Amino acid sequence: ARSGFFCFGISEILAAHSSVRDRPMFNNIGLLLSKRAAITPQNEAFVEWERQRRFTFAELNERANRVASVLLDEGVKPGDRVATLLKNGIEFVETYFAIAKLGAVMVPVNWRLVAPEIRYILNDSGATALVFDADFDEIAGVLQNECGDSAPVNSWLRVDNGKAAPGPWCLDHDRLLAAGRPEEPPIGATDDDNLFIMYTSGTTGHPKGVVHSHDGMLWSQLTSMATSDMRGDDRFLLPLPMFHVGCLNPVSLLVHRGGTGIIMRELDIGSMYRCISAEQVSIFMAVPAVLQFMLQAPERVECDISSLRWVATGAAPVPVSLLNSWAELGVSIHQAYGLTESCGPGTLLLPADAAAKVGSCGRPQMHTEAKIVNSRGETLPMGSEEPGELLLAGRHIMKEYWNKPEASKEALQDGWLYTGDICTWDSEGFITICDRKKDMIISGGENIYPAELENVLAANPEVYEAAVIGVASAKWGETPLALIVPAPDCHPTADSLKKWCKAHLAGYKVPQLYELVDALPRNPSGKLLKPKLREQFPDAAPF
Repeated sequence: ARSGFFCFGISEILAAHSSVRDRPMFNNIGLLLSKRAAITPQNEAFVEWERQRRFTFAELNERANRVASVLLDEGVKPGDRVATLLKNGIEFVETYFAIAKLGAVMVPVNWRLVAPEIRYILNDSGATALVFDADFDEIAGVLQNECGDSAPVNSWLRVDNGKAAPGPWCLDHDRLLAAGRPEEPPIGATDDDNLFIMYTSGTTGHPKGVVHSHDGMLWSQLTSMATSDMRGDDRFLLPLPMFHVGCLNPVSLLVHRGGTGIIMRELDIGSMYRCISAEQVSIFMAVPAVLQFMLQAPERVECDISSLRWVATGAAPVPVSLLNSWAELGVSIHQAYGLTESCGPGTLLLPADAAAKVGSCGRPQMHTEAKIVNSRGETLPMGSEEPGELLLAGRHIMKEYWNKPEASKEALQDGWLYTGDICTWDSEGFITICDRKKDMIISGGENIYPAELENVLAANPEVYEAAVIGVASAKWGETPLALIVPAPDCHPTADSLKKWCKAHLAGYKVPQLYELVDALPRNPSGKLLKPKLREQFPDAAPF
């Protein structure tokens, strides 16, 4: 009976889409869910830890189809952008696969952003619909009120979670889902068609939309599966926000591979331990700061985490002490380097090399090519002590920056992605990141670009000039330090500056450290000399 279901399921899927495309075989990420539901319909696909909701692949696929029918009825067409303002949950997952099937383009919005930042993303992407959690009623109301008829968004679908609606302008997502059509929707995109646009903080003050295709995501998954120890029966804990490529990639990968995703709506260290124990988690991803916090939590000795096989981490080098502490718990560490622009994969340092190659981010992953070039564009050989810019290539590299042809042309040259990261590699091909060409600060795993913060601070009437640099932080890896030249007759304080920043920036971007200075160092042409600032302010943060 099972084999009969399999044959019927796959043939039914292909027959339903044969009229859409001439070719019998094509790649659509949404179809991965359709096929997985036909192969292992009753296997557990995702578990929501806090709400204890469980979904098989068959149930998830039906929900995705219902969401697709809702979006179709709202007028969403292939190529249209659909933004999401959703915390981790089954609604995020099903919406992602529904959008993929329709051939629309998902725009996952960082829910830590404030209204002006989100408004920019909606306008820049031209999103025609927004699917949002009731947790964000207030900010959605501000956006809807401020945007009015000038905004591209004309459908506001709200996941209510039992809360009363903020106004008649939003649609009841849950009610529409229940009435949605469960059959497979028409497939509206394949292969190199756009799948999602993920916005990253920009060096010029505005974020850039990184465009990835269906093929790009497929090769991202193949790269991850071929390089790491990923098994079909793995239970993968998902504590990172799904609006990050570091979580969206595993969401796709789990459906492709047939594993189970354990979704955490909120990142809580104690809850992570309890979840790992109760759900028999075998893999998860976290930044080094979270791994450090976990070692200090009382649940470390209270919970059985013997099911845990390995943890993937990135954003900062992992010290030997941290490797050893997790090894004592029977858990190995996979250290990765990647970018939103690479759809996740870049390099990987496997546990066998971790102790000997401390500070390295490993070698290029499968299906990924890398080289290092100096300032003259010359390729540096392995073993060279000269630092250069890291370049990556592969079929998982982004297509472009949305609406930014000049930035795309600068980042993508002759098939190579110029990462902006300065690094070296040794004679064995192990890469070590030395510095960030674009002055990016990585704080607690989040990318923060000083130019964005400087633009916000410069708009403050009490500020004449502002510069932001990253300083070392024991807790966060790095944290922003804002150096302020006060406007004439003004006396800004750390509290007043922080209050200003909180009104214009997501919380994690707000500098916690401020110093008033008489002037900022510049060269004869007026260019700000940040190396001089780093020399003047070398001390680490007190936290």
